[in-house]
Amino acid sequence: MKYLLALSLLILVLYPVSAQDTKIDWLSFEETAQKMKTEPKKVFIDMYTDWCGWCKKMDKETFAHPEVAAFMQDNFYMVKFDAERSDTIVYANRTFVNPNPGKSRSSHELAQALMRGKMSYPSYVFMNEEMKIITVVPGFFPPQSFEPVMHYFGSGAYENQDWETFSKAFKGTIKP
Repeated sequence: MKYLLALSLLILVLYPVSAQDTKIDWLSFEETAQKMKTEPKKVFIDMYTDWCGWCKKMDKETFAHPEVAAFMQDNFYMVKFDAERSDTIVYANRTFVNPNPGKSRSSHELAQALMRGKMSYPSYVFMNEEMKIITVVPGFFPPQSFEPVMHYFGSGAYENQDWETFSKAFKGTIKP
C-alpha cells in the first residue's frame, strides 16, 4: 500500500497539471456585459451558427487546443454568440432582436451590428476593455495560424504595432 501511495505521488510530481487541462469557459453576451461592470477585460466573441461546419471545426481543433484555450481564457472573456438566435438582447440602451426568428439564415441585429453587416461564419469580434470593437476577423484558423492573431489582440500589440510588423516578428510555439 505504501508503495502504491509513493508511486502515485511520484506520478503527480513528474506529471503536473498543465495547460492540457484548460478548457474555455464560454459565456453568454449578457454574462460578459455584467462581468465587465466590475472586472473589465478584453472580450472575444465567437460568432457562429448551428449549420456552420467551419464553426464546428474551429471548436474541435482550435479552441480545444490547450495552448489556445489557456491563452484565450487568461486574456479574454470568451463569448459564444449564435448569430441566428431568436431572443431579445438589451445592450447599451438599445434593444436588439432577430427580425425573422425561425426563418432560415435570419441574423440577429446584435450580430449584424457587431460584425458590421458582414455576415460570414465563423467570425470573431475582438473588443477592448470598454466593449468597443477593435476588429472583426472572419474564417477558420488552425491553432498555429490562430496563435499570432490571439497574441496580437490579447497582448495589446494592436495598440502600437501594425499587423504586418507583428506577424513577421512573432515566434509561436504551436506546431502544425
